[in-house]
Amino acid sequence: MAIGFLIFLSVMLLNVLKPRDLPSLYTKNTSYAIRGNILSSDGFTLASTTKLYKAVVNTRYIDPDKKELFIELFSIYSGIKSSEIRKKLSKRKGVVVLSYNIEEKNAQYLKKLAYELRRYKVFMSRINPSTGIKTLQGLSIIESGESREYPYNKLLTPIIGYTHKIENDGYTKIKGIKGLEKRFEAELDARQDELSQGKRDVNGYIILNKNSFTKQQVNGLDIQLNIPASLQIRIEKMIDNMKVELEAKEVMIAIMDTKTAKIISLASSNRYLPKDIKKDDYPSLNSGMVEYSFEPGSVIKTITFALLLDKQLINPYDLVNGHNGHFKIGRKVITDEHKFDWLSAENVIVHSSNIGIAQLAQKISGMEFYEGLKNFGFSKLSTPDIIYEKKGSIPSATRLNNEIYKATCSYGYGMKSNLMQLIHAYSVFNNNGKSVTPQIVDSFINELGQKIKIPKHEQVQVIKPQTAHRVKRILIKTVNKGTGSKAITEGIEVGGKTGTAHKVEKGKYINKYNTAFVGFANDNKNKYTMGVVVVEPEKSQFAAQTATVVFKKAIDIMIENGYLKPNIIK
Repeated sequence: MAIGFLIFLSVMLLNVLKPRDLPSLYTKNTSYAIRGNILSSDGFTLASTTKLYKAVVNTRYIDPDKKELFIELFSIYSGIKSSEIRKKLSKRKGVVVLSYNIEEKNAQYLKKLAYELRRYKVFMSRINPSTGIKTLQGLSIIESGESREYPYNKLLTPIIGYTHKIENDGYTKIKGIKGLEKRFEAELDARQDELSQGKRDVNGYIILNKNSFTKQQVNGLDIQLNIPASLQIRIEKMIDNMKVELEAKEVMIAIMDTKTAKIISLASSNRYLPKDIKKDDYPSLNSGMVEYSFEPGSVIKTITFALLLDKQLINPYDLVNGHNGHFKIGRKVITDEHKFDWLSAENVIVHSSNIGIAQLAQKISGMEFYEGLKNFGFSKLSTPDIIYEKKGSIPSATRLNNEIYKATCSYGYGMKSNLMQLIHAYSVFNNNGKSVTPQIVDSFINELGQKIKIPKHEQVQVIKPQTAHRVKRILIKTVNKGTGSKAITEGIEVGGKTGTAHKVEKGKYINKYNTAFVGFANDNKNKYTMGVVVVEPEKSQFAAQTATVVFKKAIDIMIENGYLKPNIIK
């Protein structure tokens, strides 16, 4: 008896002295903030983030008599078939994940259900055999990550770009990889996660009182674009059809409100599904409007002519010898598609004479030519709103002193630019000699719905207003009487210049072409600078038959959608 009593005392002493894992009197809840949305100017959500939730239950804690009640209630709240839930619960004992893909709205309902299930004792307390502590585990609805959604599928890709998923402490986060998603990563990214901590009640829920602590969730900023979805949809559908009709590799277009610098459409026929990118989509992931740099061809003749006119090196009525379509400068022979005898300097632009502009360009020095091209925005970033822009190149001032380099550059060979740079340059002729910087993004929107406007970029006086007006008249003449005739639109002031250039592969010109048409379309109130590039059209190698046709169709869509109103008196 003495030995037994001694053993009893020893066990009691050990129980008193042994450290015990008591349940904490405090608890905390975390809710992750989410990435901001991308919105069109007319209020459509082009990219948004939804939270991912998973539902977890421990089968050992479900009261066997109330198992069917749990199954039926969970089925109603989650939308998952009861047979599917029953099958998952029967497969294993212990922790079971009922769903990994619960929508945020349903997750909130399920959280309320979890509370009610505890209240009605659907779950039983169990004693942990290792600790001897009684515990209760119910239905847990846990944030597991985020999913980026693109409700309009391919609309405005690749400008919007796409995202990748990154695992962070078991939580799936979203990070921008290309396009606006990458460029504005800092603005779109979540600011602050929600945190609540304080004393817990018997069911483990926080008791919210003056002693509890709450930090509110602050989501990422929304981005509102200047591009309306309604117009973009129609423009994209049109260029998709034109890509097929022209048998082209790609068709691109940019439309900018010249007065405000707002880009109202920026489209490529080569798009992809951001949520389902395949190997065939890889070439389309780049924003061709800024990432495709090419020799622009004859659209540069207008720039060369404007520089000469601005420096009073030529007069629009000066006569130029067309040499009957065949002219030699140094060792290089320059040809024209159409043979001319004599033509005026302005008709060099109207009829797109390589021989004419090559001779006129000899009047400008290499440094003046180089600085002039730089002032028009070539070899510089065209817009701050898109990342990874290829700035292109222009020959050095020293090279441009050479008569051959000066001649070839005057009609768009030996230099490279992208479509957005051409829009930036041609805005000069539609804006009294001042260039405007294209803006895709209008503003950021915070949690309170307040708009944070992006400051407009300063307009730069590139050439004299009178020079711009004269060149503008010549571009209108080019449409009405020259190579751009297919862009004529009754009641609308249309001007522009065609451009066709051989493609270069492995340092050699090949028998493939890029065609372009850059210009403007104005009515009594509105002014738009527009540009089209068609990559490798098989149907025709001439811009007058390809890019100009796309330009005209875009004007028609703008009229139908109320962006342009023809001044027609009947």
